[in-house]
Amino acid sequence: MASLRDLGLSEYEARVYRALLNTGPTTAKELSRASEVPMGRIYDVLNSLETHNLVRSQSASRPKKYVAVEPSTALDRLLDDKLQELDAKAEQYEGIVDELSTELDTAEPPIEEGFWTAAVGPDESLELLVERLDAAEERIVMVAGRVSPTFDIGDVGETVTEHIERALDRDVEVSVLMSPELVRTLPPSVGDRYATTLSDHPQFSVRTTPKLDGTFNLIDEIEVCIEVANPLSPGEAFAMIDLKDPEFAANVNNQFSSRWEMAEPLRL
Repeated sequence: MASLRDLGLSEYEARVYRALLNTGPTTAKELSRASEVPMGRIYDVLNSLETHNLVRSQSASRPKKYVAVEPSTALDRLLDDKLQELDAKAEQYEGIVDELSTELDTAEPPIEEGFWTAAVGPDESLELLVERLDAAEERIVMVAGRVSPTFDIGDVGETVTEHIERALDRDVEVSVLMSPELVRTLPPSVGDRYATTLSDHPQFSVRTTPKLDGTFNLIDEIEVCIEVANPLSPGEAFAMIDLKDPEFAANVNNQFSSRWEMAEPLRL
């Protein structure tokens, strides 16, 4: 169940505020009895509630009386306090990430020879793909010959395009080679995004060529993400394999380059 403690009040503060809603204007002594908060703590609790603007006091009366702020107002104030706290936390965490990014990026681990990982299923495959796109520092090559059995072309087209834009913002060169058949299946939203954002970008280019069948992505010429269809049912998804091997990636890049030279610039 939801509790005032979820919004930052202590147990005693929550009990005192709820008791005030029931008693109406009352003294600290009466409130201690109604809320079962010890008399030795009641003034500290009331002062804290006043600091949060959840309680008002009538200091002219003797003894001093207190009244609760209306619940809708009180909850809005508690929510505002929590949101400000979250904003401050977000800024703090962003600063930590910036500092750690600078520190960790200075390390240059050796390239793993023949290291590979795999993801099975559409969600895991997409997660692996965009992770590797986000890791690119110099160049991304994307080759797609057919509608992917792994991904929904509409939703994933939007997601991949977003991560391509992020790569371009990092000054990564992006080259996309597609079959004409695949171009015709792209949703209008992807075409609109290409026309308005990507087509004029100096680091982005798309070409088309017939007789493309497979789908893969080449990252920084050292890493290849290959989509694998189910061998027992080629129209169904199977996995995404990420292989980090400079020699293999170089061979893939050589084959890509020859097809790229003969391909036609995309015309929508």
